[in-house]
Amino acid sequence: MNSMFVSPVMHIDKEWIDYNGHLNMANYNILFERAGDNALEKMGLGPEYARKRGLTIYTAETHVCYVRELHAGHSVTVTFQLLEYDEKRIQFYQELRHVDGWLAATAEQLLLHVDMSGPKVVPFPPDILVNLEEVLALHASQDLPVRAGRAIAIVKRMRV
Repeated sequence: MNSMFVSPVMHIDKEWIDYNGHLNMANYNILFERAGDNALEKMGLGPEYARKRGLTIYTAETHVCYVRELHAGHSVTVTFQLLEYDEKRIQFYQELRHVDGWLAATAEQLLLHVDMSGPKVVPFPPDILVNLEEVLALHASQDLPVRAGRAIAIVKRMRV
């Protein structure tokens, strides 16, 4: 895995466009998920991992920021940056960019490692922890994204 995972180019289908004439918010999540699944598979956490070991990843929290509209016919890529992990969780950040380079949206997610027989949250096996450590070391050379760690809040304005 290179220092930053970049998805293959994905295309915005006209069926994904909402009544406002731009990409429906649910489909941003589809693009983020497809790219995230590719990155997780490269770390050993893909479909084969779930099938063979009975262990998988569940999403606990997602925060998406919509920055600029996407339209039918646009082509995009998604980056994946591992921010942190512990024995049972993974936190990562993604940027969805038009192929011309401009930022369309960001996503930050917290994933849980789950034993499907429970289901219950369990520690990662040692080989997966090694993979996560290697990826984190590669991604540590990247700056912490400015948009990472954001919270939703309405800031009260002072009235004069």
